Amino acid sequence: MKRLLFIIVLSVAGMLSYAQDNDSAVVSSSLFFGTDSTEINAVTAEMADNAYIQGDYATAAAMYEEILANQGISSALYLNLGNSYFKLDEIAKAILNYERASLLNPSDEDVRFNLDVARTKIVDKETTVNELFVITWFKRIAASMNVNGWGVSTVILWTLMLLSAGAFFLSRRVGIKKISFGLSIVFLLLAFMSFMFASAQKKSLINSEMAIIMSPSVTVKSTPNENGTELFIIHEGRKVRILDATMKDWVEIRLNDGNEGWIQASDMEKI
Repeated sequence: MKRLLFIIVLSVAGMLSYAQDNDSAVVSSSLFFGTDSTEINAVTAEMADNAYIQGDYATAAAMYEEILANQGISSALYLNLGNSYFKLDEIAKAILNYERASLLNPSDEDVRFNLDVARTKIVDKETTVNELFVITWFKRIAASMNVNGWGVSTVILWTLMLLSAGAFFLSRRVGIKKISFGLSIVFLLLAFMSFMFASAQKKSLINSEMAIIMSPSVTVKSTPNENGTELFIIHEGRKVRILDATMKDWVEIRLNDGNEGWIQASDMEKI
């Protein structure tokens, strides 16, 4: 009995430690998810909000940038910054910050809506990619919560699995043993899935491979130099995947339609 309790406590402590690691990986993403901007900086954030309300979008954008640089990042701040740039008709910067907001809080409907609206303003339209149903399903479920939410969910499910397993070993009644065994299997599978979603979210936060084209027009080359063959042209606001960033001043990218090539690193900004 004591040995079983010790194992349960030790396992829960380990999962809690994992959840704390996820929290730190977000870099203060939970610092501000509401609409009360005074949670970050009572004066500067309030001034930025007022500047936005009064239509001084350039000042508001500069203030939100300063808060993000000095006070830590958050989904809501990136959303506000994206809105400011959208009002200034700087669509590429708006998309970049909406994408960053979505990365921190993928379940935010306001972010998704504003991002979709901003994408209608760019020249290049995203093409639909055919992928396996399982992959699409995994991405949609993973995006339903941020990394903190999945971390907490994993801890809860793992704890329930341990409690069910404990009931199975300790109970002498056959009926309770059958029920607790079944529950322990279900909670184990759910905990594993939750852990996978948390890991996917954490990986996308720490090692984002996506970027936004910031230059009005970019010619994609076949090789990382100016003399390379011109393959195709992409425009500002286009989302690309980074394949190789090891070459000086050049980055190999891939579009969601499968086209690949090299562009100068200064033409894009990583999400």
